[in-house]
Amino acid sequence: MRRRTQRQEEIRKIVRRERIRTQRELVERLKPAGFECTQATVSRDITEMGVRKLPEGVYVLAEDLHLQRMIADLVVGVVRSENLVLVKASTGTAPGVAAALDAADLDGVLGSVAGDDTILVLAISAADAEALTDTLDGYRGRPRR
Repeated sequence: MRRRTQRQEEIRKIVRRERIRTQRELVERLKPAGFECTQATVSRDITEMGVRKLPEGVYVLAEDLHLQRMIADLVVGVVRSENLVLVKASTGTAPGVAAALDAADLDGVLGSVAGDDTILVLAISAADAEALTDTLDGYRGRPRR
């Protein structure tokens, strides 16, 4: 894998798990992963990747925008037990939210099963389930732990 591709994959992971507001923050978050780069490099990467900045000033992946909007508008609760995440949604909306979750191809998520207002998401590990819960809570505007 080329260095640029690896760096962009790391950017993808960081943007998904943290609320990044500036390119400078992203440069700092890349250092622990072994990527010493300039703000100009990060700027080129986020342009190439289609990363967007939301009105509240947080970067988001283009492929996550649809999921984020659905989570923010339709999800009413998220709880975790070990490697399972239970997502409560407005009545009749769970299948659409589950489809968006599956389409986002989130790290550590094996898949989901949806009813009318409930989605059960199977994560690979408890840590992956916790990361997913944090991500979904972040999309709902709740503070990440």
